Amino acid sequence: MRYAQGGGLTAAGRAAREQVRLQAVERFEREDKNGEIAAALRVSERSVERWRRAWREQGEMGLLSAGSPGRPKLSAAQVDRLERELERGPLVHGWADQRWTLARVKTLIGRLFHVSYTVEGTWQLLKRHGWSWQQPARRAIERDDEAVELWKKEVWSRVRAPRRRSGPGSSFRTRPGNR
Repeated sequence: MRYAQGGGLTAAGRAAREQVRLQAVERFEREDKNGEIAAALRVSERSVERWRRAWREQGEMGLLSAGSPGRPKLSAAQVDRLERELERGPLVHGWADQRWTLARVKTLIGRLFHVSYTVEGTWQLLKRHGWSWQQPARRAIERDDEAVELWKKEVWSRVRAPRRRSGPGSSFRTRPGNR
């Protein structure tokens, strides 16, 4: 994270930083050197270089705070449209099966609204609007319970790690075949 505690700046903190940049503008106009400005304002020369470049390209507007980046927001109309599209199902949108995963919903939001969410942000958006995760009510038709049990008995017992005991008098078991 960029700032201590991972939280970024408050509105007051952003305003204070903006004031420092605007003080730099006065010195740019006086043609002070970057090193002098950095020392006077107690910032790095690199920051002063960036500020000077932004000031040359955009004037004072280039140094004003852009505000909190926050999370991207969909309007109520966009959320309504997203819900309608989700109800149509993944097949309509080009996926091979009927499962809505968070990654798929994230991709759909990007396609529909040109807004980028993270997978976690997608989950938060869906939760805020009453959506919940779902789990299939029954097992897949293709599942072969006998084959699963056979695998558990024959394969799993050979590959699983032994439980370790610690303390005086404990002994370590080895896997079969590792003697």
